Amino acid sequence: MQQQAQRVLETPRAAGLAGVVFALLLAAAIVLVRLGIPEGAESVTAWGFTDSGRRSAVRAALALVPFAGIFFLWFIGAVRAHIGTGEDKFLATVFLGSGLVFTATVFGAAAAAGAVLVVSHPAATTPAPSSWDFGRHLAYTLMTEYATRMAAVFACSMSVIGHRLGIQPRWLSVLGLLTALTLLFAASNVPWAELVFPAWSLVLSVYIILASGRARSRTAANP
Repeated sequence: MQQQAQRVLETPRAAGLAGVVFALLLAAAIVLVRLGIPEGAESVTAWGFTDSGRRSAVRAALALVPFAGIFFLWFIGAVRAHIGTGEDKFLATVFLGSGLVFTATVFGAAAAAGAVLVVSHPAATTPAPSSWDFGRHLAYTLMTEYATRMAAVFACSMSVIGHRLGIQPRWLSVLGLLTALTLLFAASNVPWAELVFPAWSLVLSVYIILASGRARSRTAANP
């Protein structure tokens, strides 16, 4: 019984820690990609992709993305372990499926961004406009059109599960639903709007860590 209680307390803490690391890594990767591969109609020669600073920013983002995906999967697993048998099968399937598709889509966007880097890097020359436009458009489409939609489904399902089981307060559930609406309808048109998802993940993770700490304190006070 004592081991079971310890597992219940440790699982949300693990989820919170994994969520914090994921949120920070994903936010950093998004910022670096935005800075390294500008979005818009300007020509390649207008700003010069031969800039070593921009190439370094993209390389750093590509190095962060796999680790962000790993910690996100850990976050999903820890949350599901904490929910346990109380989870609704339908919502749990949507929660897990959207998380996995989100991870795969982010990896695809990172691969597309990496392709843009490789096209210009070998000779440190400006890439052909057609190659540049294709790679940039593919990277941003995957990130702002598809990954953000899956992130919206993930945030929505997590908020509904948390509200139904009473494992998160009402304000946090409302925040998750507002995050989902933003990602569904604004992310593809508003630059940098995809940062809403790591911001929500960070708030959720910090709450989980604080709630876990309070639960451990109560358990220690009432052995």
